[in-house]
Amino acid sequence: MPPKVKMSKDDIIKTAVEIVREHGAEALNARALASCLNCSTQPIFSNFSTMKELQNEVIAYAYDIFSCFIKREVESDKYPKYKAFGMAYVRFAKDEKELFKLLFMRDRTDEDMSPSLDFEESVKMVMQINNISYEKARLIHLEIWTCVHGIAVMFATSFLSLEWKLISDMISDVYNGLLARHLSKEEEK
Repeated sequence: MPPKVKMSKDDIIKTAVEIVREHGAEALNARALASCLNCSTQPIFSNFSTMKELQNEVIAYAYDIFSCFIKREVESDKYPKYKAFGMAYVRFAKDEKELFKLLFMRDRTDEDMSPSLDFEESVKMVMQINNISYEKARLIHLEIWTCVHGIAVMFATSFLSLEWKLISDMISDVYNGLLARHLSKEEEK
């Protein structure tokens, strides 16, 4: 009798991430994964009770990759920390199109929509940098993130490609414009 194939959970997740990277999230299924792993589906379902459980692990792994993009951009010191988050988001969309789509362009109707830790961290940065209330900082961040997300989606869908200098200038212009508008409203009161 041939020996059983030992397949680690980590190997399965990494291979699943590669399938998503190359072919998109819709290409990830047990058969395609088993084919890439050169095994039956048995090792997959020995490690994961459902494909949904595996998909959640793939999302978590992709989020770790995204976090590395943020860390690298912040550590590069090319931009202030808050802006580095936005630039990393766009760079992730450009360099990891399918992982970006998996994380930020999927239907999240049935998911917890409470603010993520990086969203909250960004709001706190805007608060501290500008000495404004949480509510004002949250609104400014939401508006700037909407703009940055639009730029990132253009990269992820290969709709438009822009130079990094222009992207940097656009993000600064939108941020400064939003800040000026919200702070002038504050002064009017």
